Formats: sequence, structure tokens, C-alpha cells
Amino acid sequence: MENSATSSVSRGSDRPDRYASFSSYVAVGDSFTEGMCDDVLPNGRYRGWADRVASRLAAEQPDGAGFRYANFAVRGKLIGQIHDEQIGGAAGLRGELVTLAGGLNDVLRPGCDVDRVEELLGRSAAALLDSGAVVVLFTSTDPTRRLGGSARLLAPILRMKAFVEGLAADPRVVVVDLFSAPCFDDRRLWAEDRLHLSPEGHRRVAEAVLEALGRPAAFDWRAPLPPAAPLGRVAKLRSDLRWLGSHLGPWIGRRLTGRSSGDGMTGAHYRPELGRVVPTVITWLGMPAAGERPWAEDLPHGAARAEGR
Repeated sequence: MENSATSSVSRGSDRPDRYASFSSYVAVGDSFTEGMCDDVLPNGRYRGWADRVASRLAAEQPDGAGFRYANFAVRGKLIGQIHDEQIGGAAGLRGELVTLAGGLNDVLRPGCDVDRVEELLGRSAAALLDSGAVVVLFTSTDPTRRLGGSARLLAPILRMKAFVEGLAADPRVVVVDLFSAPCFDDRRLWAEDRLHLSPEGHRRVAEAVLEALGRPAAFDWRAPLPPAAPLGRVAKLRSDLRWLGSHLGPWIGRRLTGRSSGDGMTGAHYRPELGRVVPTVITWLGMPAAGERPWAEDLPHGAARAEGR
């Protein structure tokens, strides 16, 4: 069944006026929103689907330089860290649109307390709604259709899916349904690590977000890719061994030692090509400095600090 928020913004000219245009956008979350494994920009950061969404929304403005955008997302973050480290700063910016994705890193860990994950995700969404934003949430893709040994993840992912769809009872919540899109079963939409999206995957998620916000489709993001040449047995074995050594092994090692790929990294990066997009979070701690305006309008592009690349 289509959720009420999605249906309310997918009827083109019938969508509520508040979805017609956004002059500010804030993204919060983990590696999914940071843009891991997309194209790398000159400043050393990944582009990501959120940047793609911001570019399209900025282009809708009479003067693109009037659009404001900040991305707080950091790879490896659990929902508790997103709630504690990103939500306050994001809400303080009072962006008209906020995307919130989190909880999957928790679900990937054995013994995940799904009740706690739902509680923190709900609190995060409520805080962003209280700031006056339209909030975009996501359902996860289904890893069991492409990753062997991931069957244990299906039950908590389905629980999270139902919880997110329940939040869409609030008309200011928009849900992007990735779970029911079979195109994400194709490994070509995923990076070599099989956990993060490829550039084509990021392109499709961006289009899914824009469609959920009632934008005319630039292409069919759900469409399957052209058939791929079959992978031979030897080539598949080599690929699997490379993945085990380069990605799965280090991931397990970080879990065992309590480390994260995002340790020491900070969010709130910006994109100068989008115009006046630099939030006053140059502390890079996710919180605006006391007494300062929530958005900077005239900070030189070269003034941003480069920590956390």
C-alpha cells in the first residue's frame, strides 16, 4: 500500500504548495547519505545522491545562488550517534527540507535492539519536524535478494520499514521506498564493497527522492539495467576472494575492536558550486556557534576547513 506522504506528493500539480519549492536543504545520516563510493569531487569528498538532489533543487530557484545546503552525514554512524551529533545542528539550521537516513548500521550488528533504534529514529524525525522541515525518510533495500548469508537481516529491516511508513501518518513526512525496487538487486548499483552504492546507485536514489517530492521524472529510476555478460566461475571466485580480503575482513575487524570507518571524521561539508550553501557550522561539530546566524551568506569558498576528508 502506498503511504499517505508519498501519495500526497506524487500527483504532480496536486502536491501541497510546501513541496513545490525548497530554498534550503539539510542532509543527516551515515555513509548512505555522505555519498560513499560515488564520484570523488576536487575537495576530496564524495558527491553522493544528496548532492545530486541539492543540485536539482538549487536549479529550481530563480537564482541558484540563493539555495542553501549542508550535509552532516558521516560514514559508520549508528542511529544514536546521528541523534546525538547531527540532529541538533541540523534542526538549528531550520532548513525547509531535511533527509534523514539511519539505523541500518545498527541492524547490521548482531543483537541489535530494534526497539531502541526505532525510538531514536522517531525522536530524530520529531526534532526535525519541530524545526519546521519537511522530512524525507527511507526504507532500506532488501539485501537478501543480492547478498548470501543476509537472511537474518530481513526481519529487523521489515520492522524498520513498517516503522518508517508509520511515521508517514504525518503529512510533512515523505517516505522513499527503496525496498520494493528490484533494480537494487543488481550488483552494478553497488560498489565493490557490496555495501555502498555505486555512482549509478546514487543517481537512482537521487531521482527517487526527487520523484517522492513530486518532481517530474528525468528517467525511470526503477528500470532494470541492460543485461550484463555472465560472470565466469573463476572470475566470480576471484571477485569474492577480493571482497573477503579487502572489505569483509576489515569490516569484521572494526566491529571486533569497536572502531568505525567514520572515526575522526566530521560532517557539514558544502558544495560551492551550489552557491550560498555554507552553514555556520565551521566548527565541523554539527552545531552552530553561539550567537551566529544559522546560515552563512558570504563566507569565501576557500574558508572552509578540510578536516575529515
